[in-house]
Amino acid sequence: MKDMTTLVETKLGKVKGYTSNGLQIFKGIPYAAPPVGALRFSPPAPREPWDEVRDALEFGPYASQGYSVLQDLLGKAKPQSEADCLTLNVWTPALDAGKRPVMVWIHGGAFITGGSAMPLYAGAALASNGNVVVVTLNYRLGAFGFLYIPGKTANVGLFDQIAALKWIKNNIEAFGGDPNNVTIFGESAGGMSIVCLLAMPAAKGLFHHAIVQSGPISFDPRPGKKYTDQLMAGLGIEAGDIDALREVPVRKILKIQTKLTFSIKLTEFLQFSPRIDGNTLPDPLKAIRAGSASEIDLIVGTNQDEIKLYSIIDPEASKFKGEELYETASKLMKFFGHDEARTKQLIHAYEEAREGRYSTAPNEIMYAMGTDLVFRVPATRLAEVQRIHQPNTYNYLFTWPSPAFKGRLGSCHAVEIAFVFGTLNTQFMDEMCGKGPEANELSEKMMDTWLTFARTGNPNHKGIPKWPPYDAEKRSTMLMGKEFKVENAVFEKERKAWDGII
Repeated sequence: MKDMTTLVETKLGKVKGYTSNGLQIFKGIPYAAPPVGALRFSPPAPREPWDEVRDALEFGPYASQGYSVLQDLLGKAKPQSEADCLTLNVWTPALDAGKRPVMVWIHGGAFITGGSAMPLYAGAALASNGNVVVVTLNYRLGAFGFLYIPGKTANVGLFDQIAALKWIKNNIEAFGGDPNNVTIFGESAGGMSIVCLLAMPAAKGLFHHAIVQSGPISFDPRPGKKYTDQLMAGLGIEAGDIDALREVPVRKILKIQTKLTFSIKLTEFLQFSPRIDGNTLPDPLKAIRAGSASEIDLIVGTNQDEIKLYSIIDPEASKFKGEELYETASKLMKFFGHDEARTKQLIHAYEEAREGRYSTAPNEIMYAMGTDLVFRVPATRLAEVQRIHQPNTYNYLFTWPSPAFKGRLGSCHAVEIAFVFGTLNTQFMDEMCGKGPEANELSEKMMDTWLTFARTGNPNHKGIPKWPPYDAEKRSTMLMGKEFKVENAVFEKERKAWDGII
């Protein structure tokens, strides 16, 4: 319920929000200029100030995006606007000098879909329970945010995120927040974005703690150029002619983009996403190993059965037989430059590691290999390199099983988000995540853990067992599910199977 309106003066002008259930809420605040005309495919430009009071009562439009099968799971992205998409939203307990910790959410959606207006990402529970300021933001997606033309454009969606973080640094004190205690957290594409921000010189000093939830780490520039060239060819434009592409209507670009990104496959995904270009984005793991994020406290983790989410996007995956497992694994290994012998060795390692513990059916082996390839092993690599410089580095594994689809999803990709935000009661989430005292207790523990980390850079609090920092010797991991417990070297045989591959 919107009780009354409230005003805040930002560096760009006054914004009018509203109070609800003890919180001050502001939605759709622009943090950069409309990215249209010459600014399409360019880094964001500063927003011009405004003289009148600007309404911040409704979410801004989603960034332009075509249809994706992910929308069947996450919800439709409406309305959309290329011009008015660079906005953010703020939930705060009070407009005072409280200097509360700030938590900034970067949404997922494979860099082609999603937005900050999704009910799943409502910041009210975190802000109320933890006395923190919560910010969610939009950034450009698909070709508009991640077109890759070497020397001309790359990674502008990441620079949107950086522009939002700069706005927060300059303005959040007026919303009761502390610009010197900012935590960025995000899932999937949002998690991968955070890995990039940890490495990018342009993001240095804009945040102090980071939580990477299920963030894939795949930055090879080759697919980026391939799909950019295919997009331009589909529009009848010469490769690299960015000026001509700026003249093409949004709907035409989205039509071709949708054809390129419609299918989500283990061997081919993230067609438009961050790319290492040697200029805007260095190799993140190399940069972090060298100390680019040495002062940043870090939590990184994954869900136990990430890839099982895609069994409902691609039902055929659940019917895998032995030859299909080998064929898919071979494609993956070929991408990494390995031969038939290495493929067989990897499959055998999984069969051996899972024997007597988990199913060794071909589809289950593929789900496990996919989860480790895309999410879990890269997460451990990130923890390893950050731990070189930062003792406050923590690893988790989320194990709560989704009850949806008769339980076949396990602890799949994205199932932890509603627990983190305390939004289990939003549409579809009770079906996806479960409900009842156990689910509510898990959500409370996860919120308390994330909130404690946002305050101090250390996730430990009295409601959970002692969570040791990660190191390459013990590999201590907090399992979060029916119970919280610490285990060392979780799925160690499977992890070792990827040594020398990723």
